[in-house]
Amino acid sequence: RDTSTSESEESSDSSDDELIGPPLPPKMVEEPVNLMEEDIIGPLPPPLNEDEEAEEEEEEEEEEENPVQKIPDSHEITLKHGTKTVSALGLDPSGARLVTGGYDYDVKFWDFAGMDASFKAFRSLQPCECHQIKSLQYSNTGDMILVVSGSSQAKVIDRDGFEVMECIKGDQYIVDMANTKGHTAMLHTGSWHPKIKGEFMTCSNDATVRIWEVENPKKQKSVFKPRTMQGKKVIPTTCTYSRDGNLIAAACQNGSIQIWDRNLTVHPKFHYKQAHDPGTDTSCVTFSYDGNVLASRGGDDTLKLWDIRQFNKPLFSASGLPTMFPMTDCCFSPDDKLIVTGTSVQRGCGSGKLVFFERRTFQRVYEIDITDASVVRCLWHPKLNQIMVGTGNGLAKVYYDPNKSQRGAKLCVVKTQRKAKQAETLTQDYIITPHALPMFREPRQRSTRKQLEKDRLDPLKSHKPEPPVAGPGRGGRVGTHGGTLSSYIVKNIALDKTDDSNPREAILRHAKAAEDNPYWVSPAYSKTQPKTMFAPVESDDEETKNEPQWKKRKI
Repeated sequence: RDTSTSESEESSDSSDDELIGPPLPPKMVEEPVNLMEEDIIGPLPPPLNEDEEAEEEEEEEEEEENPVQKIPDSHEITLKHGTKTVSALGLDPSGARLVTGGYDYDVKFWDFAGMDASFKAFRSLQPCECHQIKSLQYSNTGDMILVVSGSSQAKVIDRDGFEVMECIKGDQYIVDMANTKGHTAMLHTGSWHPKIKGEFMTCSNDATVRIWEVENPKKQKSVFKPRTMQGKKVIPTTCTYSRDGNLIAAACQNGSIQIWDRNLTVHPKFHYKQAHDPGTDTSCVTFSYDGNVLASRGGDDTLKLWDIRQFNKPLFSASGLPTMFPMTDCCFSPDDKLIVTGTSVQRGCGSGKLVFFERRTFQRVYEIDITDASVVRCLWHPKLNQIMVGTGNGLAKVYYDPNKSQRGAKLCVVKTQRKAKQAETLTQDYIITPHALPMFREPRQRSTRKQLEKDRLDPLKSHKPEPPVAGPGRGGRVGTHGGTLSSYIVKNIALDKTDDSNPREAILRHAKAAEDNPYWVSPAYSKTQPKTMFAPVESDDEETKNEPQWKKRKI
């Protein structure tokens, strides 16, 4: 052993001396490895390396075959929208901004690049006043958002929340809905055309699906009227475009799914009358990325898959997926291998789940427990490879994987929460009222003793109130018989307020003084008053004496 160790030390010293500098060519490296096979544990021989490569290739093939490995659910962030249900989600095509809408009438904007770890929305508004938000969707260019609410008029707003257009309301007294200029009843959902800029579609309780153009808000472009097999009108609960925009699909309240050619509005191209149970609201229909498969989320707690080329029966059907919201949706994964939908629960009766089905076999391959409330909306963005979920308790969750996902939530997680500056906190909490300024403020007294001395000198403040009069009265004050209203009335009624004085005597009492010293009335008429021209009046006896005889006789 000693000899072997000494030989190994000498050989290692010699090898160290030889290996100083840049690495030797492969042939030179192989020689010392062959000499020292027994003692040195080095790299694996070439055949083992080939086995490792083969194993890695097999693992990659397994990952490709198993789509569950590609689900980005290792990390999550929670965005607090409010306290009520998040009923609408929208992501712009680049994945930079998320918009959420809910039953609280609010629409909130979230910017992943500008948001820090506090996860606060940078804008909140109520575009439809007191109507619940049903659907939000960015246009294919990302510069406009379609807002569908519980009213009969859809709105289009820009990226900053300013209104671009509002659809006109139709005349509800016209029987034929094709002759009205717009919807006359509550909207259900809406969708942008995937190719044509400025064109979108809405469906409503007035039993129509209408196509609009942003440039012409005063009248729709075309009208589709779903009908039953007997020709009666039926209400569409959801609608969507195909991936190429040539087909329009709508699910109706009688359980049927009807698909039209976009340019032919009269008869549907496909009509399956019992896709879901009649009387239940089908909440979502969506096309796969290859455009051949349609998925429908029914109000009868089912998820079904349809082939457009053979639209006579469903390819697959999955049941046991409870839903309690008219906008519970489903979506395809970016590679078209998985289908995702959410489940609803009663409050306090478990947790809502996000369920994944494999498209090829329609097996329930994976599920995620989201929260203790219903899962209403789900959205799997193809560029970000992140899953957005809207829940029934006012939360919007974003699921991502640091290795598989791009941008999005990864941008704001790494940013530390910005501390509020002291100056900002003061300006927010400190409110200055006008009378708090020194020029309006009354001078404060340093001590109460000086204030009392001042009040003593003030006759109003130092006046002692007179005590109530008791007895018959004194000092010119009449004593009351009590403090009640009845005693006051009796006292006033008993007073004798009759005036026995003669008013003529009261006026003539000042006649001599006014005649001797005229001051008020007489000087005003001194220049204009005519002088008396008549003789003084004599007594009656004198008049009768001087009268002539003929006058006396006449009398």
